[in-house]
Order: sequence, then structure tokens, then C-alpha cells
Amino acid sequence: MNNLSNLSSTFSQPLLRWFEKNGRKDLPWKHPAHDPYRIWISEIMLQQTQVKSVIPFFERFIKKFPSLELLAQSSEEEILTLWAGLGYYSRARNLHRTAQILWHEYRGIWPQEHNRLSTLPGIGESTAAAITAQAFHQATPILDANVKRVLSRYFMVDGAPAKSSVVKTLWQLAHSCMPQQRCADYTQAIMDLGATCCTTKNPQCARCPVQAHCQAWAHQCVDQFPKKIKRNPISTRSQHFIIITHESAGIYLEKRASSGIWGGLWCLPAFDSKADIPSYLQENFQILVSSDTLNPFMQMQHTFTHFHLQLQVWQITVNQTLQTSPHQTTRGDWFTHQSICNIGLPKPIQTITQSYFERSLPPSCL
Repeated sequence: MNNLSNLSSTFSQPLLRWFEKNGRKDLPWKHPAHDPYRIWISEIMLQQTQVKSVIPFFERFIKKFPSLELLAQSSEEEILTLWAGLGYYSRARNLHRTAQILWHEYRGIWPQEHNRLSTLPGIGESTAAAITAQAFHQATPILDANVKRVLSRYFMVDGAPAKSSVVKTLWQLAHSCMPQQRCADYTQAIMDLGATCCTTKNPQCARCPVQAHCQAWAHQCVDQFPKKIKRNPISTRSQHFIIITHESAGIYLEKRASSGIWGGLWCLPAFDSKADIPSYLQENFQILVSSDTLNPFMQMQHTFTHFHLQLQVWQITVNQTLQTSPHQTTRGDWFTHQSICNIGLPKPIQTITQSYFERSLPPSCL
């Protein structure tokens, strides 16, 4: 334990000196500084998403919702529309719920207590710590993926970070390294170190500010930390999607339930089997077709965290006067090339619908 204590004491100061010259101080959520609203939005977006992917989404989001009040008063549909393409859509729904709680129950005043923040939807212990450290200058350590990697290598922590016993050890180390001053700078510094220097692949150990006391470096085994759990190969699933089009109405889409994949987003009707499509078309559009007469439109693959999804897309055109059934009223609607831009679509569905409009509309209309 004394050795760990000595290692902890040599960690924060060289890291902070490195941050002064190399830290990412121009990130859009850093201006204005110490704003809990902007920090919170960015931290939620950064969960399982890299900074370079988050920046354009964050900038669009803040332009639309520059304040907690506007976000709380918005609809889930508006939020999901801006979130479309960022993935992990439960984050957006939790963001909306937390905004409403903060605005209505806390009267727009941010709680500064870590234990109160961590109970809000979608926040959790590490995100709450990031907010309290960066916005309220509290010595609350974080433990995101970057920090886990840095600490695992620096202290040469045995075991995979996904194991509860290892997480407990990493939290203890995170607390021991956290300085009592410059909490906001330190929190950003350790994230920056993991993101730009102590990276998953090809870490830049030669320019690492804490290399002198890094145990993995001393034992020449940096690439062996953090320890990895052997995972099973990612499985592949397949689904069939149907593009139902109408000359004047556009494309028919259905809004998914809040839970599950692409929850709350608009999507093409989806089926586990191509053979299920004819009965769906007959029930909802009074169209009599066989599965053999459906027109193939495109194939593509989309990768989720735990599986690949093979999308087989078919197309059919509705020519008759549209009849709105109770099923359509509750689940679906028609969207033109213009109106489809105002709803939340999963990334692959964006690709498919955009491809359809590019093929069917003259260039002057795109």
C-alpha cells in the first residue's frame, strides 16, 4: 500500500504541468468555462463516443437548446431528431428526463452534491463526478474508459476493468490520485492523457508526463494493460425492411417503441422474415403481393456493440388513394424529402431513405 501511495503522490503534478501545454482547452463545452449545463451535455454525449464524433453533434445541440429551460420544455421527438446518428439513444431520452427534473423539481438550480447528481437519469457516479469536479471544483474523481486505461497501466492493475473487484480497486486509485486543488484541470487532464497519449493502440509513452513512475512502462508490458476479457465473436442477425413509397406522400415510416433498438426513432417497417411482408401490406395498405414480387432495393450492414445487423431492403410503390387505417394512425406516417429532415432516424435508415430520394428525385430537388 505504501508503494501505491508513493505512486499516487507522483501522479497529479506532472500530469497538470503536461496539461498546461498539451491539454485540449478549445473543446466547445469549455466555453464558457465551468458551465454545468454544457459539461453535462458533453459528458452524456461522450459516453461510449469519441470526442471527434461528439463535437459536431454538441454544437448543433447547443445551438438548438442553449439552456436547461429550453431543453426541459422541448419534446422527446426534437431531442431524438438532433441525436440521430450519435447512437445509444437511451442517452437522449434520459437527457430529456433529467432536464425536466432539474427544471421542475430543482427549479433550474443545479445540485452540487455528487450523490444527488448521480441518481438522476443517465448520469451515474463517474458522470456526476465529472460535473462536480469541472463545474463546482470538487475533488470528485472520475472513472471513464480513458481513466481506467491510464490507471491500469500506471499501477499495473491485474484483472479486466469490467470485473467488479477491479473496478473497486480502480476507484480507490482514482481517489488517491485526485488532488484537492485544480480539480477541473486535473479531471480534464487525465481524460486528455488517455485520449491523446495513453491510447488503446500505439500509446505515445515517450511523451507521457507520468512515464517515469508508470509500472507497465517499467516492466515493458504497456500493451498488456488493461487486461482484457476474452469475448465471444460478435454474432450476425438479419432483418428485412420495406420502403413503401407514394408519388405525392413520400415514404412511410413507423415510430418505434421507447424501449429496444432505435427506441423512439422513426424507422422503415421491419420483419424477421421476408415472408411476413405481404400480410403486413395487405392488412395496412390493402395491397395484394407475394414475397417473390417485391423489388430489391439495397443491402447493407450496421454494427451495434454486441452484434452485426444485416439489412435486406425491399421496395413497393402505393399508387391508389391512401387509406389511413387505425394501425397507421397510431404507429406510422408519410414523409417527403423535406419533412423527413425534421424527425429522428437511425443512421442506417437515414442512409436508405437518402438513397431512395437521390434515385427518385431530380438533382434540383435534393
